[in-house]
Amino acid sequence: MTVHDATGGSLPERALANADADTPGSLRPSPLRKAGNYVVMTVLTLLFAAPILYLVVGSMKPTDKVLDGLGGFLPTNLTTENYDKVLDRFSTDASGHLFSDFYLTSLIVSFMIVACGLVVNSMAAYALSRLRWRGREVVLMGVILLVILPFEAIAVPLFYMLNDYRNTYWVQYVPFIANAFSIYLFYTFFAGLPKQLDEAARIDGAGPFNLFFRIIVPMSKPAFASVTILQFLASWGAFLWPVMMVDQPGVRPLPLQISVFQSQPPYPWGEIFAFGVLMVLPVLIVFLLFQRWFVQSVASAGLKG
Repeated sequence: MTVHDATGGSLPERALANADADTPGSLRPSPLRKAGNYVVMTVLTLLFAAPILYLVVGSMKPTDKVLDGLGGFLPTNLTTENYDKVLDRFSTDASGHLFSDFYLTSLIVSFMIVACGLVVNSMAAYALSRLRWRGREVVLMGVILLVILPFEAIAVPLFYMLNDYRNTYWVQYVPFIANAFSIYLFYTFFAGLPKQLDEAARIDGAGPFNLFFRIIVPMSKPAFASVTILQFLASWGAFLWPVMMVDQPGVRPLPLQISVFQSQPPYPWGEIFAFGVLMVLPVLIVFLLFQRWFVQSVASAGLKG
């Protein structure tokens, strides 16, 4: 329902009009300043997009034309031969594994980390942010401390702990399902939701699980999208842990395989660039699928700040 005042205009419309009228002219951006902002944003966009453009164009060029300085951006002599070589190369490789095998390994590992991580991390954050229990502050402090602890600090102890389970799928994803940074992201989002929702749900007889799955989760799509993108990006590009735990081609993920893909000089740069494009493609797809809610999450974080 729209509320009208005595003059016939709606109150929101008149409030906006009054705000514009009261805004000092010096606070309004001048056309020159707006143009400067657009120029700066355009330059930054080109700087960030340049490596991706160079990668895509180079993946469709002959090897001797890939590393051609600024000329590498020019789309000349384009062909899909490099992609054909990448996809066919492993059919005759000594390991006997196809490119799709390494791709499938990375997809399985990343999917398990993201899917299981969304459940585990969100429920842990829900318990920390919405429930009250003894020791909650201590656990929350532990999560925050783990956020600033780099993986390299625990890689060696974790290696000795799981050394008997090397060259398996699960050893590549189980240690990374629970993620302190993801828990903290969920925690900050859940903590900002109105507590009145919990009270109303409890009055209707909802327990903690019903409250979580029927109220908290549907309202937290931006948080779930952000965690999905960040966890998929981290797991898809993981290199240190596979190097330590995997030495069999049958369970080798893509980031490790691309290091084996490079032969002795001269390097097949066209094929390497094509390999890189195939690696980046799933990350781009995941981001495009969840970008709407990811942008909402970033915007809401900025408003809260």
